Amino acid sequence: MRCFEEGTCVKFNVMPTKIHLVLACHITGVYDVNRNTTLADDDYELVRAWAESVAKANLKGIIFHNNFSDETCARYENAHISFVRIEYNPDFNPNVYRYFVYRDYLAANSECVEGVFVTDVSDVTLAQNPFTDAFFTDNPQALFCGDEPKTLHNDWMLAHAEHLRGQIQDYQAYEERFTTETLLNCGVIGGAFPIFFDFLRQLCDLHETYNCTHKSEYTGDMGAFNYLARTRFHENLRHGFPVNTVFKGYENERMDCWFRHK
Repeated sequence: MRCFEEGTCVKFNVMPTKIHLVLACHITGVYDVNRNTTLADDDYELVRAWAESVAKANLKGIIFHNNFSDETCARYENAHISFVRIEYNPDFNPNVYRYFVYRDYLAANSECVEGVFVTDVSDVTLAQNPFTDAFFTDNPQALFCGDEPKTLHNDWMLAHAEHLRGQIQDYQAYEERFTTETLLNCGVIGGAFPIFFDFLRQLCDLHETYNCTHKSEYTGDMGAFNYLARTRFHENLRHGFPVNTVFKGYENERMDCWFRHK
């Protein structure tokens, strides 16, 4: 499965030195189960805050999309923000499909990228550049991610993971082992390219194997993410401060974390 032609590259990826990227995906025309609505196709306001925060941090950001008009892309593309059009595969919900987009793009451009974060696009903004922070540079084997002020064992996650629990043999054992651990949030994930891309490929493998038949009201992305992160990358995890603000804390003025998430 390919989301776009292999080798697709944006203009700043041909620079002679490796760069850091922040990636996001904006898929519209599909019912959004988290918002209980279908997002408008060409509404730039949904991604404006993300894009402006990436530019303010002097970073390179890519918005992968399926329905922005050429006029919108031309109007808002700049030295920091580029747009890449994708073909959406409705066999997967948008929350899951975005990881295939990131995998394919990074696989085609692996020689260009030193570090990367992938984030939600409509409720995440950057507060500061993570790639220059000593906590990032001193931990090249770390998988950085968001989290929430609750434990893995909660009613929403139990319901969210019902499909995966029936598909993955050791899923229930994982839930029992990590029941009191902090709930990780896949709205922010990143790290140095080798560790991040390894995680991303394994995450896509999980979704292709177990989530292609997932038709429940839940997206399955949080279940697969927490399972993989805890069972195969537990020792590599870094989450909470300074990676993210308190989820749904609406700490919009905080500047001491890398990312603000709601």
